[in-house]
Amino acid sequence: MKARARAAALLLTPFFVLFTAVMAVPIGYAVRLSLFTEKQSGLGFGGTESVFSGLDNYTAALGDRAFREGFGVLLGYCLLYIPLLLAGALGLALLLDSTLARARRFFQLALFLPHAVPGIIAALIWVYLYTPQLSPVVRAMEAGGLGFDFFSPEGALPSVVNIALWEWLGYNMVIFYAALQAIDRSVLEAATVDGAGAWRIAFGIKLPLIRASLVMVALFTVIGSLQLFTEPLILNKGTGSAVTSTWTPNMYAYTAAFDRNDYGLAAAASVLLALTAALLSFGVTRLTGRRKERTA
Repeated sequence: MKARARAAALLLTPFFVLFTAVMAVPIGYAVRLSLFTEKQSGLGFGGTESVFSGLDNYTAALGDRAFREGFGVLLGYCLLYIPLLLAGALGLALLLDSTLARARRFFQLALFLPHAVPGIIAALIWVYLYTPQLSPVVRAMEAGGLGFDFFSPEGALPSVVNIALWEWLGYNMVIFYAALQAIDRSVLEAATVDGAGAWRIAFGIKLPLIRASLVMVALFTVIGSLQLFTEPLILNKGTGSAVTSTWTPNMYAYTAAFDRNDYGLAAAASVLLALTAALLSFGVTRLTGRRKERTA
């Protein structure tokens, strides 16, 4: 038993070292930073000093309308993006897993390739495609009588969702496809012999068997959605874009830190966003856990 415990401790040590270095220490530093405010001494001619302010930064962040509206944007983004991503990735995976699919390897690679493009490059590509003076797509839409301003207040959110879908649809499709390939083929053959059709096999047999993958992708997608930053930051540079510098909570924290040099406020906003992500993650796992217990 002692030898087994030593072996387990030896194997777990690298994980805990990395976890402490890249997670625990930065989170602790952010929490500490959020409790202090930089103030100038004297009449403003002296240097700055860190003054303990307690929860003042948290109150300032929650009292700021721009920060609260950022969560409203995230809510709309999640309601639009997450169902489209899960349904699209799952639908593509089921199509590739079906007996009618051809050239599976080619389509897997073609659908996964957008994920290999760095997020900032993908956003720049789409900003080009959204810009009326440059985009062949916008010109083709206008020629067909379909005018749409991708930078308008109504078009900004769908524009960001479209970029995120282009980046992550193929990646999650590969996860679902791998889970589908792991299903015992004898189960599917038995269902076919019993007279089950393609739709019944897909939604009555395959989906319940890959429930764990669905939960994992949904959980990671929720966490990733709350971290929305790169795509709107690039769109913010677009001509006449409705995306402001505080459009999401992450952008609010970035602006507070690097434009206003208010690191305490930025840290408080980041901690509040992290707490929201933790609560939502806990809610998703609890909800899926209860459903699993009911079906067991």
